[in-house]
Amino acid sequence: MFPKNVIAIDGPAASGKSTVAQKVADKLNGFYVSTGNMYRAITLFLMQSKLDLNSEATPEKIDSLLKKLDLSFSKTADGKLSMTINGATADGAIRSPEVAKYVSRIAAMENIRNWLIDRQRNLSKLGLIIMEGRDIGTVIFPDAKYKFFITASPEVRARRRLAQSGETPEGSTVASVAKEIAERDEMDSKRKIAPLKKADDAIFIDTSEMTVEEVVNHIASFVKETPII
Repeated sequence: MFPKNVIAIDGPAASGKSTVAQKVADKLNGFYVSTGNMYRAITLFLMQSKLDLNSEATPEKIDSLLKKLDLSFSKTADGKLSMTINGATADGAIRSPEVAKYVSRIAAMENIRNWLIDRQRNLSKLGLIIMEGRDIGTVIFPDAKYKFFITASPEVRARRRLAQSGETPEGSTVASVAKEIAERDEMDSKRKIAPLKKADDAIFIDTSEMTVEEVVNHIASFVKETPII
């Protein structure tokens, strides 16, 4: 059995789960963890290692590079977690369109997911963890007491993605971003390894017509009403 001091928040791209998870962590004095950022960090590391992700991203070459990667988390003075890539703080570069272009493909690779899974689970040793991604409630922490699946309409998600600085190429529109999001959803949902899906016992939340505060309060209230025993 894995630790139960985990709030698992899953959902598709631009569903608002990252913002919600961060605010839930603040509200409940827990640690926020974005598994998406971990995959983005690996993607950035591979790009910085001069690996051509179009033609050279074989499991063998990636495994050899992962041996040189130290992806770590440490507590900061303000009570949050800081992720580092070989000792360097992971910054805005992991949110670049270049990384976004390849991260879904990298995240679908079994050897990369296997490399990360123990590192993700070990973070629960730090205390209350609010972890968000696409397979938290189904694979990483399948017995988490608190599981939520957050989504929103394609148009709402596209507008949210456009509002995030650096997330989309110049000239992007709601229609073009919605199309990219739909393609990402299909790729994530149909991949053989840890596909995006709602855990059977997860609470479904459509955030299309909800404010961030409403979603955060909904999750925090549920957690407080059903405390860990």
